[in-house]
Amino acid sequence: MAKVGLVALIDMDGTLCDYQGALMRDLEALRGPADPPLGGEDDSPPWLRARETMIRRQPGWWRSLPRHQLGFDVLAELQALRFEIHVLTKGPVGTPSAWTEKLEWCQQHLPGVPVTITMDKGLVYGKVLVDDYPPYVERWLEWRPRGLVVLPAQPWNRGFSHPNAIRYDGSNLHEIRAALRRLCEAE
Repeated sequence: MAKVGLVALIDMDGTLCDYQGALMRDLEALRGPADPPLGGEDDSPPWLRARETMIRRQPGWWRSLPRHQLGFDVLAELQALRFEIHVLTKGPVGTPSAWTEKLEWCQQHLPGVPVTITMDKGLVYGKVLVDDYPPYVERWLEWRPRGLVVLPAQPWNRGFSHPNAIRYDGSNLHEIRAALRRLCEAE
């Protein structure tokens, strides 16, 4: 249905991978009896940020992230409509080994899909962006005011609103499918 060159960009962390779930699991494993319960605060104390950094720097951590079903649901719809799929992920500045492991993760779970690791997602062309993080979505939409964004539901994107964005929570795949079809028909 889609024409050649109808590019869909799909994020990794929080979209295709359960980054937050893996991080919380590993933080919980390090929590001592006197440590407060983990609450996912936006402003973590320095000791907790240090643990997060230590976890993310462990060899193999990024490569072993579990799949996130909401992202794979959207990916399946994009593939069914014959979009040209590209993984678009941000490379963590303080963890250069993550760049390699992210590529290895993609090669294992999405063989043959091109991967772009960037510092600025707004600079990468596509008709569709699938990403969970509102600041990246907003930056991308600055350059693509007619682009379509699908946000796999996460606590940090609850309440995000934009006329070109749909939040996918697992119950509204029909809405995602219809928006993608409209985009294909407009091409």
